[in-house]
Amino acid sequence: MKDYGRIINDPDRSAAERLEALKALEAAEGAGKTAKTGEINNHIHTIYSFSPYTPAMAALKSRDAGLEAAGSVDHDSIGAAEEMLAACGILGIGGCVGFEVRVSFKDGPFGGKKLNNPDSEGIAYMTVQGIPRQSIKKAAEFLAPIRAERLKRTRSMAESANILLREAGLGEIEFNRDIRGKSCYDAGGEITERHLLAAVAEKLIAKYGGGPALAGGLKAAFGVDPGPKIAAILGDPDNPHCLFDLLGVLKSALLPRIFIQGGEAECIPARKMTKFALSIGAVPAYAYLGDVGESPTGDKKAEKFEDDFLDPLFDELKAAGYRAITYMPPRNTDEQLRRVRQLCRERGFMEISGVDINSSRQSFNCPRVLEPAFRHLIGTTWALIAHERLASADPRLALFSPENPLSAEPLERRLEIYAEKGKKLDPYRSDESAFIIAREILERV
Repeated sequence: MKDYGRIINDPDRSAAERLEALKALEAAEGAGKTAKTGEINNHIHTIYSFSPYTPAMAALKSRDAGLEAAGSVDHDSIGAAEEMLAACGILGIGGCVGFEVRVSFKDGPFGGKKLNNPDSEGIAYMTVQGIPRQSIKKAAEFLAPIRAERLKRTRSMAESANILLREAGLGEIEFNRDIRGKSCYDAGGEITERHLLAAVAEKLIAKYGGGPALAGGLKAAFGVDPGPKIAAILGDPDNPHCLFDLLGVLKSALLPRIFIQGGEAECIPARKMTKFALSIGAVPAYAYLGDVGESPTGDKKAEKFEDDFLDPLFDELKAAGYRAITYMPPRNTDEQLRRVRQLCRERGFMEISGVDINSSRQSFNCPRVLEPAFRHLIGTTWALIAHERLASADPRLALFSPENPLSAEPLERRLEIYAEKGKKLDPYRSDESAFIIAREILERV
């Protein structure tokens, strides 16, 4: 049988070729072969930022993990959107799209505090989710200058990394070949710090191999001791995730030595980004991190973030135009999550969940959303999908549009209604069924 999986996950193939291979795979193996768990994941990265997965493969991995819905979120890029939506439609699961950016809070009361970004004070990650189809091109145009600024910054960081590589006798990174050439930047994707660190990791692996000598080589080259647990993982010669495991160590230990803060053209004011998101019918969401103990992904040190000033921060977020909070249940304690949920209810924020996927080691599953305390996150995912499809059919039906016929309803009720509509969408023909549902809503009003 033709190796459809290889084609589906080939970044050098066109999106059309990958989708055709996905259709052929479904025809050969039969749709619906995997039992659905009820889980969802709205925060999957693809090759358009940094990930081992094309959008089509991300959708396939999601379906094969039993997910009922999946969403792509790439850094500074909406390049995955059309392919992700098409792939989810082929596989019969719900799909939604968005992007993730860093924005500035420096002009406000939190300009001198670390929010959710380990690298910087006054700079925060946020997502723009549920982007209607007609707004995808506008989003790409808006993000283009941000991508260009980050490209320049990453190039400068690569020059700093080359100094360390030369001193360690590891050779140098050739930016266009080793970083830009292995990204999707020229197709609308972004180049991130992970691309740079992956290039450094490849230099280490090329010299020391993917086995017992690697941890020692890491210490010899950069003075980084990964500790016995990570050293054992890196020392396994059969570890298929070696590059990603090494990258995680470098992100924590080496990146601070070469990091350059993004300027105003890259990290634009938060209010400017929320205004743009709402203008295209999308949902601007602050990404809650919370104080970190042991990082489940190994790429964040134990550190304090927003928890000491969360109440006034949520007030500022409300004033800045945010409509949602996105968070990842596996990253936080029950106490942190209870507090976030309560603040979301008090401030009128939608809750969006997912687990960021950017490594081959990570599971696409998020079983915590099946726990009673978090099952509402499944409903808000379907509400987000309904928002995206209905706003694509008629912009007035964007969940937070003042022209929405349901805008007078409390947010909780609107989310319930949209969740019901989302579950009624035909996953194989979601756009067509959205037009029917949109007409029903508007005619009823």
